[in-house]
Amino acid sequence: MSPAGLSSIVIGIETLRSNPLRTVLSTLGVIIGVASLVAVLALGDGMERLGRQEIERTTDVQTVGVAPQLTEEIDGRTLPRSDYPVFTPAAAAEASALPGVGSVSLVLTGPALVEGLRGDRRGAGVNATLSGAAEFHAMRFAAGRYFTEVEAERNTSVVVLSHRLAREVGGGVAAESMVDRMVRVNGEPRRVIGVLEAYRGERIRVAYVPLRGARTALPPSATPRAPMLLLKALDGESVPLVQASAEDWLGRRYGRWEGRVKVQTSVARLEQVRKGMATFKLFLGAITGISLVVGGIGIMNVLLASVTERTREIGIRKAIGARPADILAQFLAESVTIAGIGSGIGLVLGVGAALGITAMVRAQSDGQLRAWFSASSFLVVVAAALAVGVTFGVYPALRAARLPPVEAIRHE
Repeated sequence: MSPAGLSSIVIGIETLRSNPLRTVLSTLGVIIGVASLVAVLALGDGMERLGRQEIERTTDVQTVGVAPQLTEEIDGRTLPRSDYPVFTPAAAAEASALPGVGSVSLVLTGPALVEGLRGDRRGAGVNATLSGAAEFHAMRFAAGRYFTEVEAERNTSVVVLSHRLAREVGGGVAAESMVDRMVRVNGEPRRVIGVLEAYRGERIRVAYVPLRGARTALPPSATPRAPMLLLKALDGESVPLVQASAEDWLGRRYGRWEGRVKVQTSVARLEQVRKGMATFKLFLGAITGISLVVGGIGIMNVLLASVTERTREIGIRKAIGARPADILAQFLAESVTIAGIGSGIGLVLGVGAALGITAMVRAQSDGQLRAWFSASSFLVVVAAALAVGVTFGVYPALRAARLPPVEAIRHE
């Protein structure tokens, strides 16, 4: 840039310093717009993270299921197959070392009749699992505990009941009081060692037994049964990695596995949350961005007034050699400076507003909403503010640059 151009920029900035009130008023709109955008984006990102965490905590969205295919379709008929792999605790231990895997479990499911000592009977789903299933599925207990690894290895006759099942087979006894009482699962006596917490809308009845006890806990079946291997990713973002690792591991351990095993995930739920929150943030950002546009209009009004007031000065500068580009640079420098100062102050205020709002939400509710700030959001907001400053500064700057020197000097 030429010395004259640099001088024009310096003059523009000095002009802002000489009119502090006008500068503050023109900057105010940008400050409000930037602060609003920062707060909205931070709150939106925080809500998205909270939603993802809740989904990961309460659903199987982090779980990759590796299920043997027990049947196959041949000429429109469903026939049992015998070439499926049977996952064992040793295979589960091997799979736990795969990249991205946080924990593993095996589960074999089937129906059974659960009978209390007073003769109350209920049909229930029986899940035969490893000892780590309680942690894997984030189970919450109203009373008691899950079975230990020793109990699982020894196939101890123990059972964990869902709250509804414990209540219905208790013969009038509170569900929590069923711990240490005996029930029959598929006719086999088992000691209740744990009762899960009740939850709103609980409909199913479930009993959990050690995997080694599945043979006696489940009735005979005409179709084969085999446990499903469950792999829990460290977080939702690691699910694709775990899926790819599991498929590679299946190939190494079992050879050609396609058709014999199905690898499935629920990651689509997280993607739905992400898309929904992106739309939500875009909508709020568009509404909030109106205030930034209003700030840009304020910049344009101030610069137009400045051009009118300094018409004679512009004419003198052009008469002594200033080029139109130098005048253009002077007023664009004023516009960008206003937008830059407004962006800096707005960022600070927006961060403070987001932190304050989330603190009030946490104080008034049991929620864990927290603002989430990212460098990309800050860059987008600052870039938008500077773009608004330049866009709304171009017209006043062009108007000043195109003033004829003689007419400008004559201006009163």
